[in-house]
Amino acid sequence: MHTLVFLSTRQVLQCQPAACQALPLLPRELFPLLFKVAFMDKKTVVLRELVHTWPFPLLSFQQLLQECAHCSRALLQERPSTESMQAVILGLTARLHTSEPGASTQPLCRKHALRVLDMTGLLDDGVEQDPGTMSMWDCTAAVARTCIAQQQGGAAEPGPAPIPVEVRVDLRVNRASYAFLREALRSSVGSPLRLCCRDLRAEDLPMRNTVALLQLLDAGCLRRVDLRFNNLGLRGLSVIIPHVARFQHLASLRLHYVHGDSRQPSVDGEDNFRYFLAQMGRFTCLRELSMGSSLLSGRLDQLLSTLQSPLESLELAFCALLPEDLRFLARSPHAAHLKKLDLSGNDLSGSQLAPFQGLLQASAATLLHLELTECQLADTQLLATLPILTQCASLRYLGLYGNPLSMAGLKELLQDSVAQAELRTVVHPFPVDCYEGLPWPPPASVLLEASINEEKFARVEAELHQLLLASGRAHVLWTTDIYGRLAADYFSL
Repeated sequence: MHTLVFLSTRQVLQCQPAACQALPLLPRELFPLLFKVAFMDKKTVVLRELVHTWPFPLLSFQQLLQECAHCSRALLQERPSTESMQAVILGLTARLHTSEPGASTQPLCRKHALRVLDMTGLLDDGVEQDPGTMSMWDCTAAVARTCIAQQQGGAAEPGPAPIPVEVRVDLRVNRASYAFLREALRSSVGSPLRLCCRDLRAEDLPMRNTVALLQLLDAGCLRRVDLRFNNLGLRGLSVIIPHVARFQHLASLRLHYVHGDSRQPSVDGEDNFRYFLAQMGRFTCLRELSMGSSLLSGRLDQLLSTLQSPLESLELAFCALLPEDLRFLARSPHAAHLKKLDLSGNDLSGSQLAPFQGLLQASAATLLHLELTECQLADTQLLATLPILTQCASLRYLGLYGNPLSMAGLKELLQDSVAQAELRTVVHPFPVDCYEGLPWPPPASVLLEASINEEKFARVEAELHQLLLASGRAHVLWTTDIYGRLAADYFSL
């Protein structure tokens, strides 16, 4: 549903030239809604002029494109339109090349000039490019090109110098885009267009390039560092980590493939691990730590004991955790603060089950998001855990994909979870009843690759749906889709 104000605004923007001429006559309070409607409807001429003449110090996508009182559509949950994004960037460029902001339409006082353009929070779904929308890679490139062009464009028109604008973005970089992005960051130093990175995601980037990039980022802006597919190992990480540790406001650190297995120690490896631990102790604001696919067997206590503050999100997928690791975590200060916990790929079916249950008990009061994909949990282990799991009263998301559960186990889970009023999403496995000739216990690889009987699974889905309806829980999504962007980011919890 749209309000009358929204519908009137949409009507005003139908004729873009007339709307641009009318902007000086409209109250400033209408500009936020004008921006949302213009962005939504791809009214690029108006959108460019809105940015060019923006009357407030801050223009924030997260504030302007979210669900609002006039329109329930949350544009941040959609891939941004290429046309709309380009119009915003063109409006910013026009503003920087105009000696007095808003000179083309309305005289705005310089104290009201745009100071910060916050383009963070755009959807990054990782799916293939829709020609009409921009991925985060494209947004990164578009902003970078603007920074470089601004530096190379020479002097502005005669008159007062342009008022500097800080552009806050989330940056993604890989080997192919590294040199281009490095040039953009260098160009923004001392430029009227200052590029500030909030979240950095670097994929498959050599160690020296990662360090060079980190050295160019503003220490006061960076919130997250996410290093993916870099296979750093302890040696590479010991080189990079001191450059990350200088970001004192860093709240999220995501690292992968850190090999610190105590079962095969070496002098260099031990030295590198101790150095890594010492650097981890420098973070004062860290709230999320992801160490996926890192060999942390028997070392979790060393890692977590160095941190200055309790974590709220901890991802330890495929880390070969031992029972003592889970027992330590359950007793640590972190357990009582965890909102998100990912233990995927760790076998929780044997001696790890009791320590895992203790950890679940310790974090039950705060846990919102629990990921247990491929943890070898069969019906026996699930049923033994249900009394503790249902104590997680605030749980919103439960991931159980890739576990050897039967239809009977899923039905028991559904019935017991009725007490969890906040639960919204359960990602469950294909029941073992739907496979033919499974070995027992079935390896996760078999569950992920073997074909299922589609007819049997259709009956399972229908029965689960009926159970949800009967229990008044039709709003809860039960699905086998692990690629549907259902898992919440820590900062959205």
